[in-house]
Amino acid sequence: MRKLLKLLLALLVACLLMVAFRSLVISIYLVDGNGLEPEFQEGDRVLVNRWSYGLRTGGLGLFQYGRLCRQTVSRGDIVAYENPLSGRHGEVLFGRVCALPGDTVMYKGQMLIAPSLADCADADYYWIKALNVQNPVDSRQLGFISEQCIIGRVFCVAYSLDPDQSLFLSLRRHRLFVKK
Repeated sequence: MRKLLKLLLALLVACLLMVAFRSLVISIYLVDGNGLEPEFQEGDRVLVNRWSYGLRTGGLGLFQYGRLCRQTVSRGDIVAYENPLSGRHGEVLFGRVCALPGDTVMYKGQMLIAPSLADCADADYYWIKALNVQNPVDSRQLGFISEQCIIGRVFCVAYSLDPDQSLFLSLRRHRLFVKK
């Protein structure tokens, strides 16, 4: 009986550590559809470093939003972010950061970014562009994306399964741990 309790306690601790790791350090997301090509393919499982810009704090209305060990978001980073129109913990989107706080963004056919002009994006807001120009959901439709919505930086394709193949033949070996 004692061995069974020890085993159950060990399993419980392992599950709690796994949940904490997944929610605080690294998350994995499925790329569904071809809106992120050529960077990502349908069936890719991408890893997102939730600590890349600092641990997000605040939530459930109990604490004010902030980031512990805050790091700056860089132009060119591929990030995972929550769709600001779908609410907290809603749809997760991916895109490349094109403009940082303090940049002026003008969009007339093509995007023009003028760095470090004062009459533009408020602090902690970013202009994020979809990876595929046919993908309609990015800052052109959503406007500036708040830092609160940014989950973290996409750093790797963990593995990829071809949705058109059977389960045993679907692993794309050439897409294992591809760094971004």
